[in-house]
Amino acid sequence: MPMSQQPSQSPRVAVIGGGPAGLMAAEVLAAGGVQVDVYDAMPSVGRKFLLAGKGGMNITHSEALPAFRARYGAREPEVARWLDGFDPQAVRDWIHALGIDTFVGSSGRVFPLEMKAAPLLRAWLHRLREAGVRFHMRHRWLGWQDGRLRMATPDGELLVDADATVLALGGASWARLGSDGAWVPLLAEQAVEVAPLVPSNCGFDVGWSAHFKEKHAGAPLTTVAIAWRGRDGTLEKRQGQFVVTQTGIEGSLVYALSAPLRDQIARQGSTTVWLDLLPDLDAARVAAEVARPRASRSMSSHLQGRLGIKGVKAGLLHECLSKEDYADPEKLAAALKALPLVLQRARPIDEAISSAGGVRFEALEDGSAMLRALPGVFVAGEMVDWEAPTGGYLLTACFGSGRAAGRDALEWINR
Repeated sequence: MPMSQQPSQSPRVAVIGGGPAGLMAAEVLAAGGVQVDVYDAMPSVGRKFLLAGKGGMNITHSEALPAFRARYGAREPEVARWLDGFDPQAVRDWIHALGIDTFVGSSGRVFPLEMKAAPLLRAWLHRLREAGVRFHMRHRWLGWQDGRLRMATPDGELLVDADATVLALGGASWARLGSDGAWVPLLAEQAVEVAPLVPSNCGFDVGWSAHFKEKHAGAPLTTVAIAWRGRDGTLEKRQGQFVVTQTGIEGSLVYALSAPLRDQIARQGSTTVWLDLLPDLDAARVAAEVARPRASRSMSSHLQGRLGIKGVKAGLLHECLSKEDYADPEKLAAALKALPLVLQRARPIDEAISSAGGVRFEALEDGSAMLRALPGVFVAGEMVDWEAPTGGYLLTACFGSGRAAGRDALEWINR
């Protein structure tokens, strides 16, 4: 027989999921005067938040709001509602109020002064506990039973009464930290529309030869551009950095393009991108340098001497070109500016930085975070069907969606 948690005298909201979206919802709800209980399946909250901050906690971005909003692609109108309530400057002001200073890096990204997530999370949790928020760890949500929340706990199953519920359960990347997508069938059983969860900000498999990956896996390409065809067939191009891996490619430039490339692979079975190994030189200059007389020097030595092509870039030419094309100066020069690379598949979702898919906006009440099929149940964060590149955009939207869900839940309770 499951245990039962008795309702409190004041309105009570259960927040399921202790990541950034859930904690933001809890903060808004506690400020609104309701009793807030946060439940999380892990031993502590904010685990993915902490791991994401190990290399430097990128909290938001300083670019102008119109450009910032455009990062959310087709879901810009829906995400704009979250950002209207908590834009990047508001994020910085909120962090400063926790006693954490921030700075803008050379790329426009915003970081805490100490570059760490742990001090921020500690200060935030202290403020939440001071506001009366209660935390219940190792409580895994199992769905509903007779209108009550079912929780698996170390002491057995628990039934929880709540006047409203905020679900902030994350997507399906980094399952070991709690985002395992186990909520998908629980909502599907309640007739909630859920788009399949797919990897976002992810790497891709190429299928390198044994020789290439043995020699170059782990090598960075710090000056390179990638061109790809958009949905309308036009060629688009972006410069940046990425890394060759044992299986393919990953890194900031690849992550930024992962959504269109992933979707192309889903439609076509694979997709081709073109690497510009010399993005700072125009095609005419490259062709002229390749065509210069090289006397007795090998082509590899010639390319290194005239254009600085060596290491992994030289390896890519040998990997992706036939011997005949490599020996043809005209084709070789063209390949230096547009080397075709076939991407076979996205890496598994659990390796991705984030995931796309989730609860469709069409499953929500218009302009609200509440599920049409489940009055009094609200959703927030990465479990909703939107995506964004790295650079502070993911976290800012999670913060904003959590606050929006908290406000909507308060309004529903008060109504």
